[in-house]
Amino acid sequence: MPEPAKGPRLWLRRERRGKRGRITHPAMWYIRDDNRLQQSTGCGLDDRRGAERCLADYLCRRHLAAASAGTRDPGQIPVADVLALYARDLAPAHSRPRETAGRIRALLAFFGDKTLAEINGTLCRNYVATRSTDAAARRELEDLRAAINHHRREGLCSQIIDVVLPPERPSRERWLTRSEAARLIRAAWRYREVQKGKLTDRRSRQHIARFILVALYTGTRASAVCAAALRPMEGRGWIDLTNGVFYRRPAGRRETLKRQSPVPLPPGLLAHLRRWERRGQRFAVEWNGASVASIDKAFRHVVTDAGLSQDVTPHTLRHTAATWLMQAGVDLWEAAGFLGMTVEMLSQRYGHHHPAHLERAKAAFSRHRRLPHLRHTLSSTEREQAGANVTKITVYSRMVG
Repeated sequence: MPEPAKGPRLWLRRERRGKRGRITHPAMWYIRDDNRLQQSTGCGLDDRRGAERCLADYLCRRHLAAASAGTRDPGQIPVADVLALYARDLAPAHSRPRETAGRIRALLAFFGDKTLAEINGTLCRNYVATRSTDAAARRELEDLRAAINHHRREGLCSQIIDVVLPPERPSRERWLTRSEAARLIRAAWRYREVQKGKLTDRRSRQHIARFILVALYTGTRASAVCAAALRPMEGRGWIDLTNGVFYRRPAGRRETLKRQSPVPLPPGLLAHLRRWERRGQRFAVEWNGASVASIDKAFRHVVTDAGLSQDVTPHTLRHTAATWLMQAGVDLWEAAGFLGMTVEMLSQRYGHHHPAHLERAKAAFSRHRRLPHLRHTLSSTEREQAGANVTKITVYSRMVG
């Protein structure tokens, strides 16, 4: 009876020696597939990591070949084939391809030995249970859904496969008042390091104060602020100090759902940026002459020093900018363009801060505004009834008051 196939795997071929005891063939890692020796990895005994990379490349090529074999039934399509196609065709064009690759690895660890026909609500919920947070699981399952849809659009699957996502996390409502924002900037700018129990003149968090100013007065996401240069640089967004425009999306990078449209700079912020550039800065947020990849840790310390709650994060500054724009009565379309989001999202999440929010509905319950309109549209009987209702509402409101 033939030995059952075990699938692609690494196999170590032991060293070979000649008649005189000399090594003629050193130990080498090979890839075996379907119980047959397929190819050498070129990696010796001590290079197991390199051999594993070769195996991963072999598996990727194998899955890509299978994924392009033509339309098949979902029960014949491994999820690994679908993810391999997604990794080759779409993931490299993502704004953060390394993060996408990490999510694909997490999906492969759970779904790699399964077919599309096995994907259902129970399996998706089991996957969510294995992840650290529902938010992380949801983002990974969104990639799985995108991969399946891409695979089907390529004409390689005959059916629609649904991926069940966990409920979306409620949007954060936390935003800063102007006094809280001032406390945050003050805490970052005035901070002095303590070394060996003594206060020094080293002010190592002033770059966080600069970050807060740019993020707060442009409503830009933290990653785009940290990457922004003060002159054109390849692969980076940049700030045109002559014309006062922040080009948030690097030239040549495709537009994503996280819109990064250019934004005009408020005069006060532009004056700060020009002064920083005259002092030798090359980036909007700079530490020891280099751009800062992440400010999360230092920002948490500043929040603590300012006496604010730990629900204040760098993204809170974007929420704050949107809230302030709404409170100032800025037109929804103009505010959405400034923030780089859709009008629908701005209205849904922040519209209740606008002074004109539901103004017409509120006016409908005002006796003096509503009755003249009713006289032109209602019959005499309806006008009397509407007038009585408004009178009752007015009387009740006075009693409560």
